[in-house]
Amino acid sequence: MSAHPRLVDGKPSKNPRYLQTRPDLVNPVRKYIAEMSVRVHRRLGLNDPVCHPVDAVLTGRRNNPPDDGVRPLAVYNPIHYQELPELFMDFICSLTGKSPSTTGAGSEGALTKGPFNALRTTADLNNALVSFVLTGYDGFSSSAGHVGPDMQVDHDISLLIPEIWARLSTKERDARFLIENGYLEQLEDFERSGRTIYASRLGYRITEHFVSGFLGKIFDNPSAVLPEAILKPETQDMDVFVDGINNIVEAQQRVAQRYLDDGSIEDACPPLQALLHIMATGDYQGMDVHHPEIRTMFTREHLLGSDWYRERLEIKQSRDIALWNRHIGSLQRFIDDTEYADEADRLGIAERIETARQKLMYIQSPEYLKTLVGTIGADPLSPPRCMAEAYVPGSDRLTWHEATSPAMAGDNIPPTTH
Repeated sequence: MSAHPRLVDGKPSKNPRYLQTRPDLVNPVRKYIAEMSVRVHRRLGLNDPVCHPVDAVLTGRRNNPPDDGVRPLAVYNPIHYQELPELFMDFICSLTGKSPSTTGAGSEGALTKGPFNALRTTADLNNALVSFVLTGYDGFSSSAGHVGPDMQVDHDISLLIPEIWARLSTKERDARFLIENGYLEQLEDFERSGRTIYASRLGYRITEHFVSGFLGKIFDNPSAVLPEAILKPETQDMDVFVDGINNIVEAQQRVAQRYLDDGSIEDACPPLQALLHIMATGDYQGMDVHHPEIRTMFTREHLLGSDWYRERLEIKQSRDIALWNRHIGSLQRFIDDTEYADEADRLGIAERIETARQKLMYIQSPEYLKTLVGTIGADPLSPPRCMAEAYVPGSDRLTWHEATSPAMAGDNIPPTTH
């Protein structure tokens, strides 16, 4: 790979993608000190493995000013936090700003990821939402490219985020703590030229209090690094700020409408169905995104008590039953083949079948279903009824039957062979 930028129309590309010199190779002492410090803190021996867990993931945003017919998207300050409804509006839309790549604004994700996923997007969205709700993970994001039309930051902020987050305690990373103590401020909808500007879609953003309270560990004068113009992009150009928000809202409306038009909204879980309607039409059953009933749908308590979540657990149980039926069938076919009788005896296949049968009995039990509470379960992908695979004695192949309940999925369990 060349270290020189590619020439496009005789000019260097704006996306050179230079090879980065690995800092751990240039200055290995820093890596050594970091690793030895971890060993001392954890009281690990020199031969013990050192794990570096990742306990924070901030999504990234590429923002751009208005340029050559491309609408602005530079409305976010360096760090934003969004509650789940607003966060998943962004996830559903997946809007990206203009970048130095060849695909342009708004298309990178669609062109590079979509063709490799044969499932409807709703399956991924359902799984992601359940995961976020169950874990209570806070949705923070960072900016790249531009903050406002006048401040070009490229990836400087992206590289700064790990330095900030690594210095925050677990308590200080909690969104509720940051909001209650003035480190995050919520953006509110406002009126301009007789039109509602849905600034609340941006969620919360860091304040000057955050900068002075946490960035002093990195900079001598943090307010000079992140001045008001960066913390409040609207101060650079209110018209550009408003158009950027409208750009987001209109893109969300277009994307959500496609879910309604092609029927894939029916595959979405109830909270996402409500959200898609709000994105596309502005309300769901007369409720906007700020309505308490809508907000409640995205809480852990509501999820655990919902019928649709229990269905996910029951589907997971049914699919596990089908899986263990398949295991038993494979073992039974092996032991029924007289050509491999000696090998089956050596491997203890009969005992393995008995173990598998005991496992299957447990998976069919109500106790197993209870252990699934707190997991994401399984998405109700089509066909809606689980196809359970079971072995029929005397047959040389597995057969399929529809299992509409966990009990039915275990009907054709082969008898134990001794």
